[in-house]
Amino acid sequence: MAQQKKGFVARLLEGKEKSEEYARSTLPTNRWQLFWDIFKGNFSKIVKVNLLILLFCIPTLIIVLVNVMMMDSYGVTYPFGANLAIGYPAMPNQQGISEMLTLQYGAMMYIGILVSMFIASVGIAGGMYVIRNMVWTEGIFVANDFWRGVKLNYKNALQTTLFFSTVLLVGTTLIHFTDWMLAVSTMGKVRTVMMQISKVMSCLFIGIAGAMSFWMIAQGVNYKLKFTSMFKNSFLMAVGTFPQTIFFGALALLPFALFLFNSPFFTMLALFIIILFAFAYALLVWLDFAQWVFDKYINPKIEGAKVGRGIYNKDGSATESADSSAAELEYRRTLVAQGRSRIVARPIKPIDDSLQVYELPQAFTREDLKRLRESKQNIADDVEAYAEEHKNDLRYVEYNQQFDEMEKALQETDDGKKKRRRVKTKDDKNL
Repeated sequence: MAQQKKGFVARLLEGKEKSEEYARSTLPTNRWQLFWDIFKGNFSKIVKVNLLILLFCIPTLIIVLVNVMMMDSYGVTYPFGANLAIGYPAMPNQQGISEMLTLQYGAMMYIGILVSMFIASVGIAGGMYVIRNMVWTEGIFVANDFWRGVKLNYKNALQTTLFFSTVLLVGTTLIHFTDWMLAVSTMGKVRTVMMQISKVMSCLFIGIAGAMSFWMIAQGVNYKLKFTSMFKNSFLMAVGTFPQTIFFGALALLPFALFLFNSPFFTMLALFIIILFAFAYALLVWLDFAQWVFDKYINPKIEGAKVGRGIYNKDGSATESADSSAAELEYRRTLVAQGRSRIVARPIKPIDDSLQVYELPQAFTREDLKRLRESKQNIADDVEAYAEEHKNDLRYVEYNQQFDEMEKALQETDDGKKKRRRVKTKDDKNL
Protein backbone atom coordinates (compact mmCIF):
# COMPACT_ATOMS: atom_id res chain seq x y z
CA MET A 1 0.00 0.00 0.00
CA ALA A 2 2.84 2.35 0.87
CA GLN A 3 4.48 1.62 -2.48
CA GLN A 4 1.24 2.41 -4.31
CA LYS A 5 0.93 5.73 -2.52
CA LYS A 6 4.52 6.52 -3.24
CA GLY A 7 4.01 5.75 -6.92
CA PHE A 8 0.95 7.99 -7.08
CA VAL A 9 2.76 10.88 -5.42
CA ALA A 10 5.77 10.36 -7.69
CA ARG A 11 3.54 10.59 -10.75
CA LEU A 12 2.09 13.86 -9.50
CA LEU A 13 5.52 15.31 -8.80
CA GLU A 14 7.44 14.07 -11.80
CA GLY A 15 4.85 13.96 -14.56
CA LYS A 16 3.83 11.02 -16.71
CA GLU A 17 7.09 10.71 -18.64
CA LYS A 18 9.06 9.94 -15.47
CA SER A 19 6.64 7.37 -14.07
CA GLU A 20 7.61 3.70 -14.21
CA GLU A 21 4.66 2.53 -16.28
CA TYR A 22 5.06 5.25 -18.86
CA ALA A 23 5.61 3.99 -22.42
CA ARG A 24 7.22 6.22 -25.01
CA SER A 25 4.97 4.66 -27.62
CA THR A 26 2.08 6.62 -26.09
CA LEU A 27 3.69 9.90 -27.10
CA PRO A 28 2.36 11.84 -30.11
CA THR A 29 4.10 11.12 -33.39
CA ASN A 30 4.10 14.71 -34.73
CA ARG A 31 3.91 18.29 -33.50
CA TRP A 32 0.23 18.72 -34.37
CA GLN A 33 -0.68 15.78 -32.14
CA LEU A 34 1.64 17.07 -29.43
CA PHE A 35 -0.08 20.47 -29.43
CA TRP A 36 -3.53 18.92 -29.07
CA ASP A 37 -2.30 16.47 -26.43
CA ILE A 38 -0.85 19.31 -24.35
CA PHE A 39 -3.82 21.63 -24.85
CA LYS A 40 -6.47 19.13 -23.79
CA GLY A 41 -4.37 17.30 -21.20
CA ASN A 42 -2.92 20.35 -19.45
CA PHE A 43 -5.70 22.89 -19.98
CA SER A 44 -5.92 23.80 -16.30
CA LYS A 45 -2.17 24.49 -16.21
CA ILE A 46 -2.45 26.53 -19.40
CA VAL A 47 -5.14 28.67 -17.75
CA LYS A 48 -2.92 29.19 -14.69
CA VAL A 49 0.05 30.18 -16.84
CA ASN A 50 -2.15 32.56 -18.84
CA LEU A 51 -3.41 34.26 -15.68
CA LEU A 52 0.16 34.76 -14.44
CA ILE A 53 1.18 36.29 -17.78
CA LEU A 54 -1.94 38.46 -17.83
CA LEU A 55 -1.19 39.72 -14.32
CA PHE A 56 2.09 41.28 -15.45
CA CYS A 57 0.57 42.57 -18.70
CA ILE A 58 -2.08 44.62 -16.87
CA PRO A 59 -0.11 47.92 -17.10
CA THR A 60 0.27 47.46 -20.85
CA LEU A 61 -3.43 46.66 -21.27
CA ILE A 62 -4.40 49.74 -19.21
CA ILE A 63 -2.25 51.97 -21.43
CA VAL A 64 -3.89 50.55 -24.57
CA LEU A 65 -7.38 50.89 -23.06
CA VAL A 66 -6.81 54.52 -22.06
CA ASN A 67 -5.59 55.33 -25.55
CA VAL A 68 -8.66 53.70 -27.12
CA MET A 69 -10.93 55.73 -24.84
CA MET A 70 -9.11 58.93 -25.76
CA MET A 71 -9.40 58.17 -29.45
CA ASP A 72 -13.12 57.46 -29.07
CA SER A 73 -13.57 60.83 -27.38
CA TYR A 74 -12.47 62.70 -30.52
CA GLY A 75 -16.00 63.02 -31.82
CA VAL A 76 -17.13 64.65 -28.56
CA THR A 77 -14.19 66.92 -27.82
CA TYR A 78 -13.44 68.10 -31.35
CA PRO A 79 -16.12 69.06 -33.88
CA PHE A 80 -14.66 67.19 -36.85
CA GLY A 81 -18.06 66.27 -38.24
CA ALA A 82 -20.23 68.73 -36.33
CA ASN A 83 -22.73 71.10 -37.86
CA LEU A 84 -21.04 74.51 -37.55
CA ALA A 85 -24.27 76.44 -37.29
CA ILE A 86 -25.46 79.28 -35.11
CA GLY A 87 -24.32 79.04 -31.51
CA TYR A 88 -21.28 76.85 -32.16
CA PRO A 89 -17.81 78.43 -32.11
CA ALA A 90 -16.54 78.27 -35.66
CA MET A 91 -13.06 76.86 -36.26
CA PRO A 92 -11.64 78.37 -39.45
CA ASN A 93 -9.22 75.48 -40.22
CA GLN A 94 -9.52 71.91 -38.94
CA GLN A 95 -7.26 70.41 -41.56
CA GLY A 96 -4.77 67.96 -40.05
CA ILE A 97 -6.07 68.22 -36.47
CA SER A 98 -7.25 64.61 -36.37
CA GLU A 99 -3.94 63.35 -37.75
CA MET A 100 -1.97 65.49 -35.29
CA LEU A 101 -3.96 64.14 -32.34
CA THR A 102 -3.46 60.60 -33.60
CA LEU A 103 0.27 61.27 -33.85
CA GLN A 104 0.47 62.70 -30.32
CA TYR A 105 -1.70 60.13 -28.59
CA GLY A 106 -0.10 57.26 -30.53
CA ALA A 107 3.38 58.38 -29.54
CA MET A 108 2.37 58.65 -25.87
CA MET A 109 0.76 55.21 -25.96
CA TYR A 110 3.74 53.45 -27.51
CA ILE A 111 6.17 55.18 -25.18
CA GLY A 112 4.02 53.95 -22.30
CA ILE A 113 4.03 50.44 -23.79
CA LEU A 114 7.81 50.60 -24.09
CA VAL A 115 8.14 51.44 -20.41
CA SER A 116 5.56 48.84 -19.34
CA MET A 117 7.59 46.10 -21.02
CA PHE A 118 9.86 46.01 -17.97
CA ILE A 119 6.89 44.57 -16.08
CA ALA A 120 5.31 42.55 -18.91
CA SER A 121 8.64 40.80 -19.56
CA VAL A 122 8.33 39.12 -16.17
CA GLY A 123 5.17 37.34 -17.28
CA ILE A 124 6.55 36.52 -20.71
CA ALA A 125 9.79 35.08 -19.28
CA GLY A 126 7.99 32.82 -16.82
CA GLY A 127 5.27 31.82 -19.25
CA MET A 128 7.55 30.84 -22.09
CA TYR A 129 9.63 28.66 -19.75
CA VAL A 130 6.59 26.75 -18.47
CA ILE A 131 5.16 26.31 -21.98
CA ARG A 132 8.53 25.15 -23.28
CA ASN A 133 8.63 22.46 -20.59
CA MET A 134 5.15 21.38 -21.68
CA VAL A 135 6.38 21.07 -25.25
CA TRP A 136 9.28 18.99 -23.95
CA THR A 137 6.68 16.84 -22.07
CA GLU A 138 8.42 17.40 -18.75
CA GLY A 139 6.61 17.33 -15.43
CA ILE A 140 5.97 20.86 -14.18
CA PHE A 141 4.83 22.85 -11.19
CA VAL A 142 3.26 25.98 -12.66
CA ALA A 143 4.19 28.40 -9.86
CA ASN A 144 7.70 27.06 -9.20
CA ASP A 145 8.60 26.73 -12.87
CA PHE A 146 7.14 30.15 -13.64
CA TRP A 147 9.44 31.93 -11.19
CA ARG A 148 12.36 29.76 -12.27
CA GLY A 149 11.66 30.86 -15.83
CA VAL A 150 11.67 34.51 -14.74
CA LYS A 151 15.08 34.00 -13.18
CA LEU A 152 16.52 32.26 -16.23
CA ASN A 153 14.86 34.16 -19.10
CA TYR A 154 13.97 37.67 -17.94
CA LYS A 155 16.95 39.25 -19.69
CA ASN A 156 16.13 37.59 -23.02
CA ALA A 157 12.44 38.42 -22.70
CA LEU A 158 13.21 42.06 -21.85
CA GLN A 159 15.60 42.41 -24.79
CA THR A 160 12.95 41.01 -27.12
CA THR A 161 10.09 43.17 -25.85
CA LEU A 162 12.18 46.35 -25.83
CA PHE A 163 13.34 45.64 -29.39
CA PHE A 164 9.81 45.16 -30.69
CA SER A 165 8.38 48.07 -28.67
CA THR A 166 11.06 50.40 -30.02
CA VAL A 167 10.41 49.37 -33.62
CA LEU A 168 6.67 49.71 -33.01
CA LEU A 169 7.14 53.21 -31.56
CA VAL A 170 9.32 54.43 -34.41
CA GLY A 171 7.27 52.73 -37.12
CA THR A 172 3.85 53.94 -35.99
CA THR A 173 5.19 57.43 -35.37
CA LEU A 174 6.48 57.58 -38.94
CA ILE A 175 3.13 56.32 -40.25
CA HIS A 176 1.14 58.88 -38.29
CA PHE A 177 3.57 61.63 -39.23
CA THR A 178 3.14 60.72 -42.89
CA ASP A 179 -0.64 60.87 -42.54
CA TRP A 180 -0.34 64.31 -40.95
CA MET A 181 1.97 65.55 -43.72
CA LEU A 182 -0.41 64.31 -46.38
CA ALA A 183 -3.31 66.07 -44.63
CA VAL A 184 -1.72 69.50 -44.13
CA SER A 185 0.55 69.78 -47.17
CA THR A 186 -0.14 70.14 -50.84
CA MET A 187 2.20 67.74 -52.57
CA GLY A 188 2.76 66.65 -56.08
CA LYS A 189 1.84 63.19 -57.29
CA VAL A 190 5.42 61.90 -57.00
CA ARG A 191 5.88 63.09 -53.40
CA THR A 192 2.50 61.67 -52.45
CA VAL A 193 3.47 58.28 -53.86
CA MET A 194 6.79 58.41 -52.00
CA MET A 195 5.02 59.17 -48.74
CA GLN A 196 2.68 56.25 -49.28
CA ILE A 197 5.65 53.97 -49.99
CA SER A 198 7.24 55.11 -46.71
CA LYS A 199 4.07 54.06 -44.87
CA VAL A 200 4.19 50.63 -46.49
CA MET A 201 7.87 50.25 -45.60
CA SER A 202 7.15 51.18 -41.97
CA CYS A 203 4.41 48.55 -41.80
CA LEU A 204 6.80 46.02 -43.35
CA PHE A 205 9.51 46.75 -40.78
CA ILE A 206 6.99 46.35 -37.96
CA GLY A 207 5.89 42.99 -39.39
CA ILE A 208 9.48 41.75 -39.73
CA ALA A 209 10.26 42.91 -36.19
CA GLY A 210 7.22 41.02 -34.92
CA ALA A 211 8.31 37.80 -36.65
CA MET A 212 11.85 38.24 -35.34
CA SER A 213 10.51 38.79 -31.82
CA PHE A 214 8.71 35.46 -31.94
CA TRP A 215 11.93 33.75 -32.96
CA MET A 216 13.93 35.62 -30.32
CA ILE A 217 11.56 34.30 -27.65
CA ALA A 218 11.91 30.74 -28.95
CA GLN A 219 15.70 30.95 -29.12
CA GLY A 220 16.04 32.66 -25.77
CA VAL A 221 14.21 29.89 -23.93
CA ASN A 222 16.07 27.08 -25.74
CA TYR A 223 19.65 28.30 -26.12
CA LYS A 224 22.21 30.50 -24.38
CA LEU A 225 22.88 33.24 -26.89
CA LYS A 226 24.12 36.80 -26.93
CA PHE A 227 21.66 39.39 -28.16
CA THR A 228 23.60 39.98 -31.39
CA SER A 229 23.59 36.27 -32.27
CA MET A 230 19.94 35.94 -31.30
CA PHE A 231 19.06 38.99 -33.42
CA LYS A 232 20.92 37.68 -36.47
CA ASN A 233 19.56 34.13 -36.18
CA SER A 234 16.02 35.44 -35.70
CA PHE A 235 16.22 37.42 -38.91
CA LEU A 236 17.57 34.42 -40.82
CA MET A 237 14.84 32.16 -39.44
CA ALA A 238 12.09 34.68 -40.17
CA VAL A 239 13.27 34.94 -43.78
CA GLY A 240 14.21 31.27 -44.23
CA THR A 241 10.87 29.97 -42.94
CA PHE A 242 8.79 32.91 -44.13
CA PRO A 243 5.60 31.04 -45.18
CA GLN A 244 5.57 28.89 -42.03
CA THR A 245 6.38 31.88 -39.84
CA ILE A 246 3.45 33.86 -41.27
CA PHE A 247 1.07 30.92 -40.93
CA PHE A 248 1.95 29.92 -37.37
CA GLY A 249 2.31 33.53 -36.25
CA ALA A 250 -1.22 34.23 -37.48
CA LEU A 251 -2.43 30.99 -35.86
CA ALA A 252 -0.86 31.99 -32.55
CA LEU A 253 -2.48 35.46 -32.64
CA LEU A 254 -5.86 34.16 -33.80
CA PRO A 255 -7.69 34.89 -30.49
CA PHE A 256 -6.60 38.55 -30.66
CA ALA A 257 -7.97 38.84 -34.20
CA LEU A 258 -11.49 38.69 -32.78
CA PHE A 259 -11.12 42.37 -31.88
CA LEU A 260 -11.11 43.15 -35.61
CA PHE A 261 -14.82 42.32 -35.77
CA ASN A 262 -16.83 45.42 -34.96
CA SER A 263 -19.32 43.58 -32.78
CA PRO A 264 -19.94 43.58 -29.01
CA PHE A 265 -20.30 39.80 -29.11
CA PHE A 266 -16.87 39.22 -30.64
CA THR A 267 -15.33 41.81 -28.35
CA MET A 268 -16.67 40.06 -25.26
CA LEU A 269 -15.63 36.68 -26.67
CA ALA A 270 -12.11 37.97 -27.30
CA LEU A 271 -11.86 39.35 -23.76
CA PHE A 272 -13.03 36.02 -22.33
CA ILE A 273 -10.49 34.05 -24.36
CA ILE A 274 -7.67 36.46 -23.49
CA ILE A 275 -8.40 36.12 -19.79
CA LEU A 276 -8.72 32.33 -20.06
CA PHE A 277 -5.88 31.12 -22.29
CA ALA A 278 -4.93 33.43 -25.21
CA PHE A 279 -1.38 34.35 -24.11
CA ALA A 280 -0.44 30.79 -23.12
CA TYR A 281 -2.06 29.46 -26.31
CA ALA A 282 0.03 31.82 -28.45
CA LEU A 283 3.24 30.66 -26.73
CA LEU A 284 2.23 27.00 -27.07
CA VAL A 285 1.54 27.28 -30.80
CA TRP A 286 4.75 29.13 -31.49
CA LEU A 287 7.12 27.13 -29.27
CA ASP A 288 5.71 23.86 -30.61
CA PHE A 289 6.36 25.04 -34.19
CA ALA A 290 9.78 26.46 -33.25
CA GLN A 291 10.79 23.13 -31.69
CA TRP A 292 10.05 21.44 -35.01
CA VAL A 293 12.29 23.94 -36.81
CA PHE A 294 15.07 23.52 -34.24
CA ASP A 295 14.88 19.72 -34.50
CA LYS A 296 15.09 19.88 -38.27
CA TYR A 297 17.82 22.46 -38.81
CA ILE A 298 19.72 23.22 -35.59
CA ASN A 299 19.69 20.55 -32.89
CA PRO A 300 21.25 17.78 -35.03
CA LYS A 301 24.30 20.02 -35.45
CA ILE A 302 24.77 20.87 -31.76
CA GLU A 303 26.54 18.44 -29.49
CA GLY A 304 24.32 17.33 -26.64
CA ALA A 305 21.14 18.90 -28.04
CA LYS A 306 17.97 16.84 -27.76
CA VAL A 307 16.06 16.01 -30.93
CA GLY A 308 12.37 15.15 -30.99
CA ARG A 309 11.46 15.92 -27.38
CA GLY A 310 7.98 14.60 -26.67
CA ILE A 311 7.74 12.89 -30.06
CA TYR A 312 7.79 9.13 -30.69
CA ASN A 313 8.99 7.67 -33.99
CA LYS A 314 6.66 5.07 -35.44
CA ASP A 315 9.61 2.95 -36.59
CA GLY A 316 10.55 2.44 -32.95
CA SER A 317 13.81 4.37 -33.10
CA ALA A 318 14.54 6.53 -30.13
CA THR A 319 14.22 10.29 -30.58
CA GLU A 320 17.03 11.20 -28.26
CA SER A 321 20.12 13.31 -28.29
CA ALA A 322 21.84 13.91 -31.58
CA ASP A 323 25.13 13.66 -29.74
CA SER A 324 24.29 11.72 -26.60
CA SER A 325 26.84 11.67 -23.85
CA ALA A 326 28.74 8.48 -23.05
CA ALA A 327 26.90 8.17 -19.75
CA GLU A 328 23.51 8.41 -21.46
CA LEU A 329 24.45 5.83 -24.07
CA GLU A 330 25.71 3.50 -21.36
CA TYR A 331 22.43 3.95 -19.52
CA ARG A 332 20.50 3.01 -22.64
CA ARG A 333 22.69 -0.05 -23.14
CA THR A 334 21.93 -1.09 -19.59
CA LEU A 335 18.22 -0.81 -20.33
CA VAL A 336 18.65 -3.01 -23.40
CA ALA A 337 20.63 -5.59 -21.44
CA GLN A 338 18.07 -5.62 -18.65
CA GLY A 339 15.26 -5.90 -21.15
CA ARG A 340 16.64 -9.11 -22.69
CA SER A 341 15.28 -11.87 -20.49
CA ARG A 342 17.59 -14.87 -20.06
CA ILE A 343 14.55 -17.05 -19.56
CA VAL A 344 13.02 -16.08 -22.90
CA ALA A 345 16.23 -15.54 -24.89
CA ARG A 346 17.58 -19.09 -24.64
CA PRO A 347 16.06 -22.59 -24.61
CA ILE A 348 15.55 -24.10 -21.16
CA LYS A 349 14.97 -27.84 -20.87
CA PRO A 350 11.67 -28.74 -19.22
CA ILE A 351 11.93 -30.40 -15.80
CA ASP A 352 11.73 -34.21 -15.94
CA ASP A 353 12.91 -37.16 -13.87
CA SER A 354 15.58 -38.39 -16.27
CA LEU A 355 18.38 -36.87 -14.21
CA GLN A 356 18.34 -36.22 -10.48
CA VAL A 357 20.69 -34.75 -7.95
CA TYR A 358 22.40 -37.43 -5.85
CA GLU A 359 21.15 -37.30 -2.28
CA LEU A 360 23.79 -37.49 0.40
CA PRO A 361 23.22 -40.04 3.16
CA GLN A 362 23.37 -38.95 6.81
CA ALA A 363 26.84 -40.43 7.08
CA PHE A 364 28.58 -39.61 3.77
CA THR A 365 32.09 -40.14 2.50
CA ARG A 366 34.30 -38.53 -0.13
CA GLU A 367 32.86 -40.91 -2.67
CA ASP A 368 29.37 -39.61 -1.92
CA LEU A 369 30.53 -36.00 -2.45
CA LYS A 370 32.10 -37.00 -5.76
CA ARG A 371 28.86 -38.62 -6.90
CA LEU A 372 26.95 -35.44 -5.90
CA ARG A 373 29.24 -33.26 -8.01
CA GLU A 374 28.95 -35.62 -10.94
CA SER A 375 25.14 -35.60 -10.77
CA LYS A 376 25.06 -31.81 -10.79
CA GLN A 377 27.48 -31.69 -13.71
CA ASN A 378 25.41 -34.21 -15.66
CA ILE A 379 22.33 -32.03 -15.22
CA ALA A 380 24.25 -28.88 -16.32
CA ASP A 381 25.63 -30.67 -19.39
CA ASP A 382 22.17 -31.94 -20.27
CA VAL A 383 20.72 -28.40 -20.03
CA GLU A 384 23.50 -27.01 -22.25
CA ALA A 385 23.00 -29.77 -24.78
CA TYR A 386 19.27 -29.01 -24.92
CA ALA A 387 19.97 -25.28 -25.35
CA GLU A 388 22.47 -25.94 -28.15
CA GLU A 389 20.01 -28.22 -29.91
CA HIS A 390 17.13 -25.71 -29.86
CA LYS A 391 18.96 -22.37 -30.08
CA ASN A 392 17.95 -21.90 -33.73
CA ASP A 393 14.25 -22.30 -33.04
CA LEU A 394 12.25 -19.45 -34.63
CA ARG A 395 10.92 -17.94 -31.40
CA TYR A 396 14.39 -17.58 -29.89
CA VAL A 397 15.89 -16.20 -33.08
CA GLU A 398 13.19 -13.51 -33.47
CA TYR A 399 13.36 -12.53 -29.82
CA ASN A 400 17.14 -12.06 -29.81
CA GLN A 401 17.14 -10.36 -33.18
CA GLN A 402 15.14 -7.37 -31.95
CA PHE A 403 17.60 -6.75 -29.12
CA ASP A 404 20.55 -7.17 -31.48
CA GLU A 405 19.08 -4.48 -33.73
CA MET A 406 18.65 -2.13 -30.76
CA GLU A 407 22.26 -2.66 -29.72
CA LYS A 408 23.38 -2.03 -33.30
CA ALA A 409 21.44 1.25 -33.39
CA LEU A 410 23.09 2.32 -30.14
CA GLN A 411 26.50 1.52 -31.55
CA GLU A 412 25.77 3.56 -34.69
CA THR A 413 24.69 6.47 -32.48
CA ASP A 414 27.92 6.20 -30.54
CA ASP A 415 29.97 6.12 -33.75
CA GLY A 416 28.07 9.11 -35.14
CA LYS A 417 28.75 10.99 -31.93
CA LYS A 418 32.49 10.47 -32.24
CA LYS A 419 32.41 11.53 -35.86
CA ARG A 420 30.42 14.73 -35.23
CA ARG A 421 32.80 15.72 -32.45
CA ARG A 422 35.50 16.07 -35.08
CA VAL A 423 33.33 18.15 -37.41
CA LYS A 424 32.80 21.80 -36.56
CA THR A 425 30.35 23.53 -38.90
CA LYS A 426 29.79 27.20 -39.41
CA ASP A 427 26.27 26.90 -38.03
CA ASP A 428 27.63 25.66 -34.72
CA LYS A 429 29.55 28.88 -34.31
CA ASN A 430 26.48 30.96 -34.96
CA LEU A 431 24.41 29.30 -32.23
